[in-house]
Amino acid sequence: MPVVLLDTNIWGSAFINPHGFPARLKDAWMAGQFDVVLSIPLLEEIADVLTRPRIQTKYGLSTEEIEQFLRLLQERATHVTPTGEFDLCRDPDDDLILETAVLGDARYTVSRDDDLKSDDDLVAQMRSRGVEVLTVQHFLERLDAGTL
Repeated sequence: MPVVLLDTNIWGSAFINPHGFPARLKDAWMAGQFDVVLSIPLLEEIADVLTRPRIQTKYGLSTEEIEQFLRLLQERATHVTPTGEFDLCRDPDDDLILETAVLGDARYTVSRDDDLKSDDDLVAQMRSRGVEVLTVQHFLERLDAGTL
């Protein structure tokens, strides 16, 4: 089963728009179509975004629903401990994502972040480490086609 790192922006979007492409990714993971790798800092970032009162109020997210999902992520995801020594991207937060993917032996990193998906040099460096950086749509196309 492929191991995937879903960027924190994917998890947030999956809750905000339950009918969008990120929600399809979340549902596919929950259905066991791929495994997810995370680090504690990324899990904390997901929790921080989803538990913001304005996010909960605006999108009708209950604390119970969010806590249940975070517990599921904690239990089912593979967790790694990044060292913080990765320096591939202009944004240190993105380096954390990339390092987590590499340490967790992820085959794919899925993101909406232009710093990750549009930097040809960074994409090539990640590919040389065995990680392919894909957009949500490209990952879903491969998932649907069975070509992961």
